Amino acid sequence: MSMSIDRAPARSATRDLAQIAVFAALIVVLGLPGQISIGSAGVPITLQTLGVMLAGSLLGWRKGVLSVLAVMVIGLALPVLAGGRTTLTSLASPTAGFLIGWIPAVIVIGLLTAWLMPRYRLIPGLLINILGGIVVIYAVGVIGMLLRTDLTVGAAIAANGVFLPGDLAKAVVTAVVAQQVHKARPGLIAPLRRRRPVAA
Repeated sequence: MSMSIDRAPARSATRDLAQIAVFAALIVVLGLPGQISIGSAGVPITLQTLGVMLAGSLLGWRKGVLSVLAVMVIGLALPVLAGGRTTLTSLASPTAGFLIGWIPAVIVIGLLTAWLMPRYRLIPGLLINILGGIVVIYAVGVIGMLLRTDLTVGAAIAANGVFLPGDLAKAVVTAVVAQQVHKARPGLIAPLRRRRPVAA
């Protein structure tokens, strides 16, 4: 009995590491199609933010952050970011804020998704993805552009408008996938809220 209890934390840790590795790999794979830069600001369109949204909504904020950090660490040595960029190359560019924004984005998505649990609902999930995966990333990205370029606040915000439809589509895809996964595997993310006791 004690042996089985002792093995439980080890199995849990192994499962967590496997999930982190899988989502780090997913984010890397989503960067393989490359990037498309539109406009003078040069902000790239990539699929990797879809992986960030999925990590937060399926793994929660802790494992989601570790997945994102794993990609950034690997990116110090290998060009795993979209467009064949390394982490240092990306951080040295005017769009560095969009990469840095992955961390607060996955935290916001993960925490608010946990708040939804134990039942993931499509519309609230979509709104959470929009807040974390679009509003947060754009806010950090725009701040980075203001620090690295001569753009005004209005111009920096306007430069990102062309990417909004694609990012909204990613938020929708993430919400649909998350709803199905959480329905099939309840308990994947621990609820942040405690259930109120039912009165007798």
